[in-house]
Amino acid sequence: MFFAKSSRWLANTSARFGAMSTAEALRTILDSAGVEYEPVSDAETMVALRGEHKLVTNALLTVAESALVVEAFFMRRPDDNKAEVYAFLLRRNLRTFGVHFAIDRLGDVYLTGRLPLASVSAADVDTLLGSVLAAADECFNPAIALGFSEAIRAEKHWRDKNGLDDANLAPFLRPAD
Repeated sequence: MFFAKSSRWLANTSARFGAMSTAEALRTILDSAGVEYEPVSDAETMVALRGEHKLVTNALLTVAESALVVEAFFMRRPDDNKAEVYAFLLRRNLRTFGVHFAIDRLGDVYLTGRLPLASVSAADVDTLLGSVLAAADECFNPAIALGFSEAIRAEKHWRDKNGLDDANLAPFLRPAD
């Protein structure tokens, strides 16, 4: 049954976008939205999402057999307060739409999600990428502040000792710092 739905979507894609592949149709959607991207392979496209706090979140869009999959690196494994960082991101998962935070076997943090191919429309791609950008941008400073507090404190101490500007560390300093 699922493959029948996918086949209908592919037929509808062909009707809307001519003889394009699903990946080409996706890139047409990205072009029309003015999204910065680079094709990686026939089925994969790397999208650069520009944020305010996390300046760039690179998201890999993969057209799989039955779904459009998005995977975006968020941050490396925290050095400090691992349980608190992971709990913070799990609580944030309650408010995300279409994507969620996940960790790999090393503890590095990613945003991941998937849409059934039947749902791949310009509006749904926009919503999916918007969800990745919102989650990454809103959670970046607090997650970095929690996960790398010792390194940030040491960097601030070193800059203060050497008379260097530390203004760009301010978003990552917690009140106790």
